[in-house]
Amino acid sequence: MICEHEDKIFSTDSAHFEELAVDLFHFQYKHNPVYNQYVNSLPIVGKAVQSLAGIPFLPIQCFKTHTVKTTAFEPQAVFESSGTTQTINSRHYVKDLSLYQRSFMRAFSRFYGPVEDWCIIGLLPSYLERRHSSLVVMVDELIRRSGHSASGFYLYEHEKLHGLLQQLEAQGQKTILIGVTFALLDFAEKFPLPLKHTIVMETGGMKGRREEITRQEVHDILKAAFGLPAIHAEYGMTELLSQAYAAGAGILHCPPWMKVMVREEDDPFAVTPTGSGILNVIDLANIYSCSFIATEDVGRVYEDGSFEVQGRMDNSDIRGCSLMVAGL
Repeated sequence: MICEHEDKIFSTDSAHFEELAVDLFHFQYKHNPVYNQYVNSLPIVGKAVQSLAGIPFLPIQCFKTHTVKTTAFEPQAVFESSGTTQTINSRHYVKDLSLYQRSFMRAFSRFYGPVEDWCIIGLLPSYLERRHSSLVVMVDELIRRSGHSASGFYLYEHEKLHGLLQQLEAQGQKTILIGVTFALLDFAEKFPLPLKHTIVMETGGMKGRREEITRQEVHDILKAAFGLPAIHAEYGMTELLSQAYAAGAGILHCPPWMKVMVREEDDPFAVTPTGSGILNVIDLANIYSCSFIATEDVGRVYEDGSFEVQGRMDNSDIRGCSLMVAGL
């Protein structure tokens, strides 16, 4: 059983990534009905897959139209994506929340050190106002484990947040302000202040809140408002159990159990480890869901495995899961 390999997943390195990925593919191909039927609809023989290059990626739209689960289980949690009344939200059925916690805590400590060293502040109004957000679960646990008395969530209390950041700065306290993009921009407009001991981390999120602008424009506004040399970013999604982080310039880095590749828009099966195109994500922590996901994000992957997100495919919301064509 693949569950015996959980410790290996979080201690993997580049030399063993492919072996674990292929092992996980066969587990999910056998025990995930949605993924099984998707693979069987393709001109490949699933049982013959023996390399990373041969693994098919499940279209992310399938999480909107199907129940994507590996093995039969009652989920401890169901993560749901944000959306509007005109869109169908993705759902991620999580068998074991502790697996998600292991993934995000190990990734955080890898990039930022012990969480106990930080004051964690979440500026996530749109996420706090709805249920089933994987981001809220992650930040809530970071807040709890930080142990700092000032760690916590903020809705629209910008004046209170401004005063708190001034106090933390005066104390020289290492702080991470992690926020949804539109909320950070709103706060920056009303309460700009110089920050020397605080990391500002944006998580994306502009749907219907503001006029869409590029990530570089967002970062430039926030850098100017807070006197910072760089804005950090977090890349995660409802359908994953792992996150990538950028310490500046929008260049994201994955933990060792996560990998991003690119595919051609005109040929979804032309997947390469580097270059520009549509992003495919391998998340080995997604043991009981699907670890091989074809996203709708446009970006570039570099030789060292880092990547950047440059936008989204046009009309991605109305592209159905190709399993519908396969008759599932």
